[in-house]
Amino acid sequence: MKHFHTGLAFSICVLISTLLAGCGSSGDTAVVPVPDNAIRNTQFGAVQGVNDASGSGTYYWLGVPFAAPPVGALRWKAPVDPTPWTATLATQKFGNACVQYGRIYGPGSNNTYDSTIGTTLNQAVGSEDCLYLNIWRPASTATDLPVIVFIYGGSDVSGYTADPTYNGANLAKSANAVVVTINYRVGLFGWLNLAQLKTGKSVLDDSGNFGTLDNVKALEFVKANVANFGGNPNNVTVTGQSAGAINVYALMVSPLTQIAGLFQKAAAFSGGISLASELPAGSIATLTPATTYATQGNTLLWDLLIADGLATDSTTAQAYAATQTSAQIATYMRSKTPTEIFTQLLTKLALLGLSGSGPIPEGTVVPADPVANITAGAYTKVPFLASNTRDEAKLFAAYLALSPALGGKPGLIVSDATRFTMMANFNPDAAPTLTGADLIDPSYLPVTTAGTGYNAKTDLLNSIFFIPSRDSVLTALAANQTNIWYYQFNWAQEPAPWNDVYGAAHAFDLGFLFGNFGPNVFSNAQFSTANKSGRLALSNAMMSSLGAFAKSGDPNNAALGVTWPVWPAKLWFDATLTDKAISVH
Repeated sequence: MKHFHTGLAFSICVLISTLLAGCGSSGDTAVVPVPDNAIRNTQFGAVQGVNDASGSGTYYWLGVPFAAPPVGALRWKAPVDPTPWTATLATQKFGNACVQYGRIYGPGSNNTYDSTIGTTLNQAVGSEDCLYLNIWRPASTATDLPVIVFIYGGSDVSGYTADPTYNGANLAKSANAVVVTINYRVGLFGWLNLAQLKTGKSVLDDSGNFGTLDNVKALEFVKANVANFGGNPNNVTVTGQSAGAINVYALMVSPLTQIAGLFQKAAAFSGGISLASELPAGSIATLTPATTYATQGNTLLWDLLIADGLATDSTTAQAYAATQTSAQIATYMRSKTPTEIFTQLLTKLALLGLSGSGPIPEGTVVPADPVANITAGAYTKVPFLASNTRDEAKLFAAYLALSPALGGKPGLIVSDATRFTMMANFNPDAAPTLTGADLIDPSYLPVTTAGTGYNAKTDLLNSIFFIPSRDSVLTALAANQTNIWYYQFNWAQEPAPWNDVYGAAHAFDLGFLFGNFGPNVFSNAQFSTANKSGRLALSNAMMSSLGAFAKSGDPNNAALGVTWPVWPAKLWFDATLTDKAISVH
């Protein structure tokens, strides 16, 4: 990232900051309109963003460092402050995605949505130098704006803020809020429970919860600096979707945030944080025990030793590791490249069911039983917004192979690479050239067949996957507070055949929440000229609702056209081709 001086413009800003206690200061003090160079001060140095008043109607800052690059000796350590800078830092380009293996939900080789996503699947993409955040605010002089912080999803193994879906400009303008999106370490770089990495010198380092700690660090940056961007540091709403929602729950139960007061409202879209022991038998849990993560860490170490010829099997690998000091093993692990680590993850750990990642309930950063903590009232109790999509499981059609009851085989007959190409080349406004049979396994067709059809089987998957975790955590929250709101996203107006393939699938509400309809991985499959009027009306209502919630802790607003009651009532977000269709259930 480049550093440069801005000469006279910066001198003017320094003079202004002397008079107003910071460029773009908050509070009741009058604020000088943002100059074209969009300079703001942070605790680490000045940053120069972009004045996009004539375009998106916002000012924005991209790639703002909130922690030092977690590289070298800082790999698998809690985040630390970045080195302060003296020259104004250009923050006009997204920072690197955190290192991950390629998935259609993550970046390609260029840190954005483009064709390289389809050619880098299961390959290392991104960078370990990735702890950056992004800020958008309306192009106005308003101060004390509510702050919305968003944590991306991606099963906690992928995701990136440069995904065009997460551009915060439309939401910032619609909600009249400061919108912040944050990068955090994912996968084995974000969460690793390995005894030899634990030195006993830092409970944070030893927790293994590096991705969780990145989220905490970003929120600390927001609290300390957002006033200089026009935000109210005492009115922060932390939000996240899917894995991001799991991370929101982890923040709510973490003692670190309870002490610091880092957020005043929370929203978790399509997530949960329940152990299997808290769910009905046969459910798919959203939280994995620390002991399983310890097995993962040990297995990764042993597999790496075998790959390097230092052992021949797990028994000899374990024996070899016992001859090394913890410091030697830690040095060895930090010498491994992302490609070496991902190779073992995808070819060895995945076969053992040990390829997942997420918050580790080790008892310090994340409690051993978060839902029990919530039930006992030991969490950050704030106004809360939750949601699911009606057809969550259609994004996880591969899971139909998990059991004969679910169908016993994957729902789709095309690879991710093929599906990516199909969607990238699809023209939503042209006569359909694909049918459901081109994508869906014939045993699940017609999709509407009772009991055996694709709709019935994905509904069954949803009933053991997302719904139990939803009910578990919301029941725990409702034992302590009533200010809980919930929506179900029902919109399924995609052009054929994608309306059958996806419907109201997991993550398909994100474009509506951010007011962004492409280009992104799903946009050609979702959005057409025919459904434009209805989806824009629905998106406006959803952004207005999130804005109202961020401002006051209550999502009710005039754009809904109905009164949104608290949980266990549900609001259904839907639309026809031409207008929103919102109802209470």
